[in-house]
Amino acid sequence: MKRFVESIVQALVAGVLFVAPIYLAILLLLKAMKSLEKVVRPLARLLPESFPAESVFSFLIVLMLCLLVGILLRTPLGQAARTRIENSLAHRIPIYEVFRSMTRQLAGERQENSWKPALAEIENAFVPAFIVEELDDGQFTVFVPSVPTLLAGAVYVLSADRVHPLDISFTQAVKVVMRWGSGSKVLVNAMQNRQTPSGVTRDVYP
Repeated sequence: MKRFVESIVQALVAGVLFVAPIYLAILLLLKAMKSLEKVVRPLARLLPESFPAESVFSFLIVLMLCLLVGILLRTPLGQAARTRIENSLAHRIPIYEVFRSMTRQLAGERQENSWKPALAEIENAFVPAFIVEELDDGQFTVFVPSVPTLLAGAVYVLSADRVHPLDISFTQAVKVVMRWGSGSKVLVNAMQNRQTPSGVTRDVYP
């Protein structure tokens, strides 16, 4: 009964953490569109009433603003400003640093302390995992996500022989997790490709 309750609670937490960011993003988008309706109303009156001009124009303006911000962030000045803001948030909200690292890795940016995809041996099974850090004694701290989200899971400290780093991108590993394990052959093949001709896995941290 206890395990059943724990599994229900973990599933609930994983679901909330998966849905909440999407909900907040949509909520912020709708709020921004609502605040722009008065601005676009004079222009919207030029079109037929049957056409939802206010909503369409507000949505397009929000998209344009996001595009402009994205372009500015690619400039040296924008990157410097983003770094200052992100560092400030990271100090005040520790979990923000994790989200920032994940977002950048999904975007294909290389991070100094990035999570590296791996297969971890837990209870006589291989499970998708991410190497968080290597300890001084050669062990690894790994994060095993709860399918289908990276926002919840369990942390293990495992010996090197139970952790198999994979030569695949962070995005490829995330796709497997978010698809309830579909495509796991990519992970297995990556692990098998690391084997020596004698069949011994090279569990060396890349």
